[in-house]
Amino acid sequence: MPTTTTSSRRPARVRSVGPPVAWTVLAWAGAVAYPFVLFFSVQAGPYRSVALRVVLSGVATVLLIGLLRRSPLPAVALMLVGTFAAATTWPYWEIVYVLVLVNDLAVGFLVANRTRRTAIAAAVLTLGAQIGSVRYYTNGSGEHTNAVVFLVLAVLAAWLAGYSVRERREHAAALRSQTAAQAVTAERLRIARELHDMIAHSIGVIAIQAGVGSRVIDTQPDEARNALSTIEATSRETLAGLRRTLGALRRTEPGSEPGSEPGSESGPGRRATPLDPMPGLADVGRLAASTSDAGVRVDVRWRGERRPLPADIDLAAFRILQEALTNVVRHAGTPDCRVTVDYRDAELSIEVEDDGRGGPVPGTGGDTGWGIVGMRERVGLLRGHFTAGPRPEGGFHVAARLPLSEGAG
Repeated sequence: MPTTTTSSRRPARVRSVGPPVAWTVLAWAGAVAYPFVLFFSVQAGPYRSVALRVVLSGVATVLLIGLLRRSPLPAVALMLVGTFAAATTWPYWEIVYVLVLVNDLAVGFLVANRTRRTAIAAAVLTLGAQIGSVRYYTNGSGEHTNAVVFLVLAVLAAWLAGYSVRERREHAAALRSQTAAQAVTAERLRIARELHDMIAHSIGVIAIQAGVGSRVIDTQPDEARNALSTIEATSRETLAGLRRTLGALRRTEPGSEPGSEPGSESGPGRRATPLDPMPGLADVGRLAASTSDAGVRVDVRWRGERRPLPADIDLAAFRILQEALTNVVRHAGTPDCRVTVDYRDAELSIEVEDDGRGGPVPGTGGDTGWGIVGMRERVGLLRGHFTAGPRPEGGFHVAARLPLSEGAG
């Protein structure tokens, strides 16, 4: 079965936008036209109704939206020019309140989306222009003072609303980043524990064989040679696994606890405890049986010549299949799926496909799970290639290629 795989690194996001020069010209043209459109919309003419002039004043503000996102301070300046001209020409509170609301909404938008320096400059300009036009629609010092207090409070309310939106967005982004970092750290700590099990097993074998060899070296030289050969093979296999995996592990944050691992503890197949032997592709039959018990029939297809694999590759392949099948049971809503294990010359290829609901990739914003993150990280540590996502014809597809030699990948 041909497979299409991508690097374990996430591809860069490609943006598709229109011609930037054309959008910029349109934004500036609309913003420059705004003061004139606003001025004429409040003048005497066919639109003598105050309510209609209020509506036109509000609708005219759409001309500023494009420039407000690109060049906020020039957009605010043009907005305030139109506000001052309209307020001094048609000094009725209906028009003035609409313009004050529009100006303060712009301030709140800049507080939420721009730097503090830009937001402060916009707030000062807005408050200055609004206070400057107060005297055209107030009578007496008391009314003037009340209007100024109202304008100050309105700008302050807009600032606080924009700041609240900004804080909530930054807090949500920080939580997402922290959750992703914790998921990656926990997955690496789990891999480190599994490596500990592998090393402990290998050292145990070496110690036993070394003891046997030392006792029989004088009386049974052939047995001693067999023990030394076993020690050599075990040592080479363990060192190769350490070079592939520990060389890619980065230092985790101090205070991280191995017990806080995310991912699925339940589902098809049980995670091994430190006392269990490490699972591998030899346990795929048991994994398929437990998945069938969970309601999803697994069609396992073996390709290539089956042969012993390095312990870390064998374990990683099993864990990827385990997590992918768990996701099928939990999310696909399908009665069956297909697993393909292909033993190639320089790599091991594994695939899991289903015809279920498909959907967004877990762990990348589409849901709250982190199973795909763990699989991607595990494959990346072994310098392999990983891809996961919806299939064009429906369903979901998970594929991984694990190099079988240190220089591959």
